[in-house]
Amino acid sequence: MSKLLQRLSDAARSGVYRTSRSDEILDATKDSALRVARIALSGATGKDAVLTRIAQALAFPHWFGGNWDALEDCLSDLSWFKAAGHVLLFEGTAALPADERGILIDVLAAAAASWAERGRPFFAVFLDGAPPLPELYRVRK
Repeated sequence: MSKLLQRLSDAARSGVYRTSRSDEILDATKDSALRVARIALSGATGKDAVLTRIAQALAFPHWFGGNWDALEDCLSDLSWFKAAGHVLLFEGTAALPADERGILIDVLAAAAASWAERGRPFFAVFLDGAPPLPELYRVRK
């Protein structure tokens, strides 16, 4: 098991991170029990578009309410996926208004904390160097 997969499998490290490359994450998780979802937000203008794209990428149930609280509820559930943990790769978030990006990060952090309490890994990873989030891993040079 690679060090990156070990990290992504560690529920205690669940959280919101950033990285510049998705290929290493995709390679590390390829045959693992983790569910990886790519969520493209480029061109999403406004909260409704952001929530719709996330809901579609994660196949949210029909009862999803289309607001930040409902997003947190669904992200803290994800029972419709049988997986050991979840890795969400967010692309195109740099163009989101700062307040919406901040709320999204807060919601993702709350979901990660909820999963960590249950001993299941949950990672939300921003791929375009959006806000000052901690690095998921260091790239060796």
